[in-house]
Amino acid sequence: MSRMQLTLSVLLSTVTALAAPDGTALYDKRCGICHDGKPQPRMPSREEISKRAPEEIVKAMFAGAMGPQSSGLTPEEGRAIARYVTGKEFGKIEASTTGMCPAGGKPFRLDSTGWNGWGTDGANTRYQANPGLDAEQVPKLKLKWAFGFAGTSVAFAQPAVVGGRVFVGSGSGKVYSLDAATGCTYWSYEAAIGIRSAVSVGSIPGGRFAAYFGDTGAVVYALDATTGKLLWKNHVDDHPAARVTGAPALFEGRLYVPVSSVEEASSMLADYECCKFRGSVVALDAATGKQIWKSYSVTDPPKPTKKSAAGIQRFGPAGAAIWSAPTIDAKRRLVYAATGNSYTDVDINTSNAILAIDMDSGSLKWASQVLAKDNFVMGCRPGKDGCPEPMGPDHDFGSSTILRTLPDGKQILIAGQKSAMLYGLDPDQQGKVLWKIKLGQGGALGGIEWGFTADPTAAYVAVSDRFSGATSGGLHAVRLDTGEKLWSAMPAKLDCEPRSKGCSAAKSAAISSIPGVIFAGSVDGHFRAYSTKNGDILWDFNTAQPFQTVNGVEATGGSIDSAGPVIANGMVFTNSGYGMWNGLPGNVLLAFGK
Repeated sequence: MSRMQLTLSVLLSTVTALAAPDGTALYDKRCGICHDGKPQPRMPSREEISKRAPEEIVKAMFAGAMGPQSSGLTPEEGRAIARYVTGKEFGKIEASTTGMCPAGGKPFRLDSTGWNGWGTDGANTRYQANPGLDAEQVPKLKLKWAFGFAGTSVAFAQPAVVGGRVFVGSGSGKVYSLDAATGCTYWSYEAAIGIRSAVSVGSIPGGRFAAYFGDTGAVVYALDATTGKLLWKNHVDDHPAARVTGAPALFEGRLYVPVSSVEEASSMLADYECCKFRGSVVALDAATGKQIWKSYSVTDPPKPTKKSAAGIQRFGPAGAAIWSAPTIDAKRRLVYAATGNSYTDVDINTSNAILAIDMDSGSLKWASQVLAKDNFVMGCRPGKDGCPEPMGPDHDFGSSTILRTLPDGKQILIAGQKSAMLYGLDPDQQGKVLWKIKLGQGGALGGIEWGFTADPTAAYVAVSDRFSGATSGGLHAVRLDTGEKLWSAMPAKLDCEPRSKGCSAAKSAAISSIPGVIFAGSVDGHFRAYSTKNGDILWDFNTAQPFQTVNGVEATGGSIDSAGPVIANGMVFTNSGYGMWNGLPGNVLLAFGK
């Protein structure tokens, strides 16, 4: 190489280096406020997101709810941030070819013994009446197989079990169809962004079956359940912070989709015009994806209100996100949706409430609000400029309601709140509160988080109370007709180092039940079975460990949070791995059997 060529090469390298975006500086400016040091509640720490693939980080920034934080960034700047925070170079995440099911497997068909969608029935009871497993067999459960989610360090999408197959999404956006008995893979599909919702499966015209789910960019998908081929997709909300976390509810050819958001986090940006998102339920034609109606939880559109001291325009009303799967009331032709907190100080009566929506027209029939003025966004404290006044405690509803028929034939609607309050509501009297009982301390990350369960006579409720010390993680049984507490079980003794990462008995994840048994996971990674008679522990498995997977993906378990266990045909399934708010990351789906 000549001297001139060498000089030109050095100059070119220098220019290229100077032109390359500074991932460190960009991260500090755009991301550090939420993820560094003591991260904001419900935000993963930098340590947690560093375990993910850079492709997953970029998806979250540009195709998901982190859009406001990424506004104005170029694709290469986003990639620079992802390289910096993960310490990894980009490389296509190849789908594993290990563990594929043999060609020409059993034909797919719907069954009545599976676990379809979030709550296994339209009433969202999370109760499996015919589990193929009895209480005496539960202590003999053994791990049958483990499946690793590639390219992610979080497992928070609840599986569904239908027709002998497991349908499950992942944090990387991959959706899988697995054999329930062996864990082999029938097919996979890559969505635009990560999946939190459970999958609901139903029949469509032409003798086919569809699998429905939503992603964290507020896109709803329908796939051919047999082949994984895309049938249709629909972007159900245009707000950049909108997402689908709750499972779509399928009933009589319609899909009822709950829409939530993370605009509470977007509000932390100094120049963000907070807030404009409104929660909703969207009714779609299950065969075509065409929108039939959209019912907002905040009935009035946001309007300009006041300006911050820095001159940033504020808007309201906003909020009342719908985090959980809607509940179907076929008798009254209603869809029940539980809402989150308000984002502004413009008063509304539909936040922290149970809404009854006419399933045919989408009109709001009634709203039963249990806590008014719960105005909350992240990064606020009383008196801070631009924040709502008064500030609320963030005691919204993250759990689906449960509709149950009592022995006298009357029906009751059960709702669990992050305040740790459990309510019994009368669906015939516009959600009138019949009884209520407080089961824990409650808090923004406390109380009843993601889901509880009910058999024909009692509700079984797990309490998170994250960061409240020894009281975290209680389990309670409550009579459905009176609200009387039947028993309480204190959390099991921790076998981890106190105050170490993930060392908590908090039961934030949804729980499930079969006759005589409750299945519940906890933040420390333990997955347990409890007696419905008195809360005694019948079986215990520590999921916070590495696993050899059927698909050859390196995988480990961690905290169990958000999604709950499912039981079908003598097997029990749970995800493990949830690194947010000082939890343990992981990427595994576990299947247990006799």
